[in-house]
Amino acid sequence: MVMGRTLFILVLCLWIPLEVVGRKEPFYSPTTVNSTVSSRPKVVKFGALFNMDSVIGRSALPAIMAAVKDVNSSTSILPGIDLQVILHDTNCSAFLGTMEALQLMENDVVAVVGPVSSGIAHVISHVVNELHVPLLSFGATDPTLSALQYPYFVRTTQNDYFQMYAIADFVDYYRWKKVIAIYVDDDNGRNGVSVLGDAMSKKRAKISYKAAFPPEAKESDISDLLNEVNLMESRVYVLHVNPDHGLAIFSIAKRLRMMDSGYVWIATDWLPSVLDSLDSPDTDTMDLLQGVVAFRHHIPDTDLKKSFLSRLKSQRDNETVSFNSYALYAYDSVWLAARALDAYLNEGGNVSFSSDPKLRDTNGSMLQLASLRTFDGGPQFLKTILGMNFTGLSGQVEFDMDKNLVHPAYDILNIGGSGSRRIGYWSNHSGLSVIAPEVLYEKKSSKTSLKSNQELYSVIWPGEATTTPRGWVFPNNGQPLRIAVPNRVSYTDFVSKSKNPPGVQGYCIDVFEAALKLLNYPVPRQYILFGNGERNPSYNELVEQVAQNNFDAVVGDVTIVTNRTRIVDFTQPFMPSGLVVVVPVEEKKSSPWSFLEPFTAQMWLVTGAFFLFVGTAVWILEHRHNPEFRGSPRKQLITVFWFSFSTMFFSHRENTVSGLGRLVLIIWLFVVLIINSSYTASLTSILTVQQLSSQIEGIDSLISSTQPIGIQDGSFARKYLIDDLNIAESRIVTLKNMEDYIDALQRGPKAGGVVAVVDELPYIEVLMSRTDCKFTTVGQEFTKSGWGFAFQRDSPLAVDLSTAILQLSESGDLQRIHDKWLNKKECATVDANSNKLALTSFWGLFLICGIACVIALIIFFARIFCQYNKFSPEPEKTDKEMQPVRSRRPSRTRSLKKLMVFVDRREADIKEILRENKKRRHSIG
Repeated sequence: MVMGRTLFILVLCLWIPLEVVGRKEPFYSPTTVNSTVSSRPKVVKFGALFNMDSVIGRSALPAIMAAVKDVNSSTSILPGIDLQVILHDTNCSAFLGTMEALQLMENDVVAVVGPVSSGIAHVISHVVNELHVPLLSFGATDPTLSALQYPYFVRTTQNDYFQMYAIADFVDYYRWKKVIAIYVDDDNGRNGVSVLGDAMSKKRAKISYKAAFPPEAKESDISDLLNEVNLMESRVYVLHVNPDHGLAIFSIAKRLRMMDSGYVWIATDWLPSVLDSLDSPDTDTMDLLQGVVAFRHHIPDTDLKKSFLSRLKSQRDNETVSFNSYALYAYDSVWLAARALDAYLNEGGNVSFSSDPKLRDTNGSMLQLASLRTFDGGPQFLKTILGMNFTGLSGQVEFDMDKNLVHPAYDILNIGGSGSRRIGYWSNHSGLSVIAPEVLYEKKSSKTSLKSNQELYSVIWPGEATTTPRGWVFPNNGQPLRIAVPNRVSYTDFVSKSKNPPGVQGYCIDVFEAALKLLNYPVPRQYILFGNGERNPSYNELVEQVAQNNFDAVVGDVTIVTNRTRIVDFTQPFMPSGLVVVVPVEEKKSSPWSFLEPFTAQMWLVTGAFFLFVGTAVWILEHRHNPEFRGSPRKQLITVFWFSFSTMFFSHRENTVSGLGRLVLIIWLFVVLIINSSYTASLTSILTVQQLSSQIEGIDSLISSTQPIGIQDGSFARKYLIDDLNIAESRIVTLKNMEDYIDALQRGPKAGGVVAVVDELPYIEVLMSRTDCKFTTVGQEFTKSGWGFAFQRDSPLAVDLSTAILQLSESGDLQRIHDKWLNKKECATVDANSNKLALTSFWGLFLICGIACVIALIIFFARIFCQYNKFSPEPEKTDKEMQPVRSRRPSRTRSLKKLMVFVDRREADIKEILRENKKRRHSIG
């Protein structure tokens, strides 16, 4: 409805006389109503629609005229066709621009070059959409103009979408997290800043304030706006305005001392456009801009570009002698239209116009809507334009799928002295770099690898500062930092109320003050106690107060937990922490069977079995050699048992004479030495350690029990036990102070106390130290966290203090502060099964010993069988003598008995018989 009313008002206006440049003769009859067709016209007209009396317009106009002249003099592009341009001035008004566009369309133009204003482009795009005339804009950079709503809008300059991402990369390079956007509240300003906000959020940064002013703002309005942003925290300003009035903002900022050290000013491409249009900027202008960083369209410095600019500057009829990048984009826009039209005509396209049935006059109307005609070949011509690919003055002219010029890139300038210097480049391909984008495009490195190596040259900031500004200050509103401190009634060594300034004291306060001293700027602060002093405050409520802007920070023993990190920012932890289970301990008398406790039952069984196994193996290996291992069966059995268990005390009387027996004994004695030492150490520990007075051995047994559990008042442990561990709320007992801890634990659940207390390790360490280790922790910490200082979201002070805390830790100052406040007695942690030795600790030793015994026995029996095969007893008896024996007993039984008798003989006897048999065989032979 708004567009309809606008067009209705426009067509009521008188048509402004138009100027046709280079017209020779019309290529169609003005009396034709329905259509005009020409397969190869002699004259083709296009329109140029922009504000000619502007920074961009004064540079663009000579470039457009030069492009028309170059096209008409070319023999390869549009041969035999005279290209004519019809100029219309929008006077920087959307109303007049639309009216000029309607007048322009009466002349049956095939394309329109312009406008430079994004606001005017939004309105005119509706006109060209209706009449199917491509609109080639070399100055409208509003990102939303790329929407599908404007199919006939073709941007022949860079989209501000990429410029805003370039600025976001620049801000992230210097690790700033907040910026203030100052912009004109029009389509170009609003939409550009909106994209900047999206780009910043991807870098985990944000626009902390959007300072908008109307297009025709007075100096007093701008001054009030800058005064307002000067009272804010951020000192990084992104200035996104139009080129014709931007310098006035720097003049006011200079007067307000906002161009001094500590400030950061980032200007979009409007500022280089102004400076490039000036032949030699005066000293006063440059003084306003010292230290400013500006982004300029990157255009390769080619010989073609130098020759063209030199030719334009030599023309005496130009109003300006210097030209900005928009002049090059305007020149390429004309050539884009000419090349596309030449391709369109070569493909058989016709330049024809038809009346639009929707644009007809009603009876008695004098609006003459029928004079506006539709370009019949507009859709095909538009497609041809978007498919063009050539190298122009501004670089490669080619469009991507979103109708943006390919290879978007910007120069990053640092203004200083009487000019500017380039500190680097930004491109969508490589990010920040000191190497020209066209060089990086030729490299085969991936986009990701190039963007991981960001680099810029050094910058001289406002106030001639060479160190990078931190980008923020405390707001200049006279308010110190409001720091909430928990007013604790227990464990006051960590933080508590003090009668001396600053009114609070404790370990946490000393750490915070020491960290502040490492910052290179003062931090005005005011400590405010939170809590009634009768019980510990709720720490969740305390953190929520910071999130609601009632406090700026919390300094104290605040645990970093998930639900708190969602609403505030924490510093680096300065104290490790985690929930533990604490129970009372007591000295218990040793059991009469305590000597069995060092080993598990499995360990005892395996050890006893190996004593018998090794004793038997040694008896077998020594029986043929050693008379101490011979005798009656009863004596030999006693010897085996005696030898086996006497090795436990290294008191065995029997000597080993065989090599295999000695090898097995040496290995076994080593095993016995290890077992004896381990048993002695474990038994000593069991007889001296404190014993638990309850059956709670950790969090698992605590959960499975039904007895009451104590927690500290105000701790997050209550919510954790109920919500995460599903412990019944009725089991939770709140304890206000250390005395309540001691009393509840000593009384126990049967006398109205608690079976255990769940609290954070730093508190429990103080409790155990103060009570001479009457209490101890069981099990392991079942949460891992730490204490940190809490700040409002995106507070830069949280980042700086995190670095300071790390410096305190590395220098040892953090430990010294800890020792000052929290000198504690070390208490051992009790584990019910920690001193029992299991088989898993010794199976390697048993395996080695077993393998040695088996190998020795295999070697022994192999030697026995070799000897047995060589052994021959007394001469064989006669058949008559043997027959009765053979009939009385099987031969297998007799052979086994002979083998056993052979094995039982002494080694010396066997060797003697073997020698005699050998002599007998020699004598017979």
